[in-house]
Amino acid sequence: MDKIDSKQYLAQMIEQYQNLIFSICVNKTKDYFIAEDLTQETFLSAFQNLGSFDGKNEKAWLCRIATNKCIDYNKQAARRMIPTEDTELGQFPASGEGPEKDYIEREVYTELKEQCSRLKPPYDKIAAMYFVEEKRADEIAEITRKNLKTVQTQIYRARAMLRKMYGKERG
Repeated sequence: MDKIDSKQYLAQMIEQYQNLIFSICVNKTKDYFIAEDLTQETFLSAFQNLGSFDGKNEKAWLCRIATNKCIDYNKQAARRMIPTEDTELGQFPASGEGPEKDYIEREVYTELKEQCSRLKPPYDKIAAMYFVEEKRADEIAEITRKNLKTVQTQIYRARAMLRKMYGKERG
């Protein structure tokens, strides 16, 4: 084929098979934009190899070129996927916002537990359950077998005592 005939033949193939080739590429790559590029590469490759094409079953020939282009792309894409630091570190979930925050939380927890133990009974146990163990007032009432209103009053008073203790430390 001479150049003019081969260009016309390519134009006819593009007109007739571009949607088919594009759909093959989209199906194989799952990416619209990559499929557009691979469709162009398929027709470019077909144009470059028109001299070796026997002219029989051009549809199957173009589909085979498109499939091979997609297979090559997918192999290259797999090789391009180099694990980054974020990917590697993502396997180990962080326990908090960092070691400093974890340390501070432990210190605050220890200090709060110690301050609760310094309160007079029954406020010491009520405060420990409410502030340290983070139990709800109704749970504490059930555990201690006390009236809910009594427990709520003791929590209120324990909170006031803790505020006073923390105020003395700061002053």
